[in-house]
Amino acid sequence: MHMKHTIYIALLLAFPVVSCTGWLDVEPRSQVKDEELFSTEAGFKEALAGVYALLVTDALYVKELRFGMVGVLAHEWDYQNTSYEDETTYNYEGTNPTNRIENIWQGLYNAVANANAILEVIDDKKNVFSGANHAIIKGEALALRAFIHLDLLRCFGASPGTGVDRPAIPYVTRYAPLQSPQLTVGEVIDRVLVDLDSATFYLEADPLYTGEEITELVDNGYLLNRQLHLNYYAARALQARAYLYKGEYTLAAAHAREVILSGRFPWASRQDLIDGVDYTGATEHLWAIDVNNLQTIAETYFQTTGGSNVFSITRTSLLNYHESITDDYRYLYLYTAGTGANSESRYIAKYNVPSGDDAYYTNKMVMIKIAEMHFILAEALHHDGGDYLPSLNATREARGVTPLATVDDFDATLVAEYRKEFIGEGQLFFLYKRRNMENIPNTDVNPVEVKGYIFPLPDSEREAADRNDNR
Repeated sequence: MHMKHTIYIALLLAFPVVSCTGWLDVEPRSQVKDEELFSTEAGFKEALAGVYALLVTDALYVKELRFGMVGVLAHEWDYQNTSYEDETTYNYEGTNPTNRIENIWQGLYNAVANANAILEVIDDKKNVFSGANHAIIKGEALALRAFIHLDLLRCFGASPGTGVDRPAIPYVTRYAPLQSPQLTVGEVIDRVLVDLDSATFYLEADPLYTGEEITELVDNGYLLNRQLHLNYYAARALQARAYLYKGEYTLAAAHAREVILSGRFPWASRQDLIDGVDYTGATEHLWAIDVNNLQTIAETYFQTTGGSNVFSITRTSLLNYHESITDDYRYLYLYTAGTGANSESRYIAKYNVPSGDDAYYTNKMVMIKIAEMHFILAEALHHDGGDYLPSLNATREARGVTPLATVDDFDATLVAEYRKEFIGEGQLFFLYKRRNMENIPNTDVNPVEVKGYIFPLPDSEREAADRNDNR
């Protein structure tokens, strides 16, 4: 199929940061700014931090791609702000969903443009880097580009199981005011995997992988806190996610297994949950983003006194999520009961401020975690006829739930396990989409029938280029 012209990278919008106080500048980026920013290692570090910062917004991974829009589309909540009414029936034509989709498209491609700005010049500036920083920063930028495009595909492309030749999105690899061709679903996944192959090659220099001890005395501690960066193991995990999405189960299993066997991401402890020290499962994060206003997020959207902005489920729904297994640590410690007239409502506590003062446990929102690797491995082993029960049971046992001895319906069991683990984390909608599920919990609407799994291309994109219909 001939692909039409596509997106223009808007230089008025997309460029790395030049200050810590505002990641977005209102001026067009100039060649002088480029040369100044990328003349030092500190400039590259700042530019990379800018890419991460562009993801930490309500329009993207702090709300809409977390518990907001995609949470509503997955029918995770019994109550949410009425501005999401259209999304409950997968009506993407209303003003609110149209604006949200536009912001997701623009925000993610803006971040891609910033990653590309780094990648276009980094090899010409090798001489400004110390130690392994050139390889690590390049690897992170490649992994970020792949991650963002995969999520764009998960939003705007058809499920691979319905046809990899269907028109999807552009895969943008240049920082320039040029059109990029609209690729098919399969082509986008292949490009994601190419970038991740390159990323993991460079990230073999990552101290999280090499085991090199990093202190504040080493480059001012730049390579500390690698779980807050798209590190080597997070990139491997994204390979597992992408291969599973493509339906290449053996390769998905291989990458998931490598992450699991690394032993670097132990399960969070029950005692830390009881003590309120760790609500997010910080040790389990392969990659998390730093959200400085996380307390405000928790108080605004999961306030136990209710309100027009909150997201909540009923006590009955909570029992349903957990299949009435009330000794599950998640059931016991990761929800808070409502007060007063909201006493039957339950609010997730995953984003609550921890009781301790250890910065390791604060202000974190998970992007990808070890539980997903166990589920990917279980699904891949089941598909290939292997012994999947240990992988399926790993998360149950870590959460204090009795392991399964047998499974009558693997698909239903897998979905049930995902629902317990990932509510409020932005993964359930994409699970349902990948599996092209016609019947999902808590709604009578068939997402396949109404094309609910594919966001329409924004009007701005249709106007800028002659697109093939992605739906």
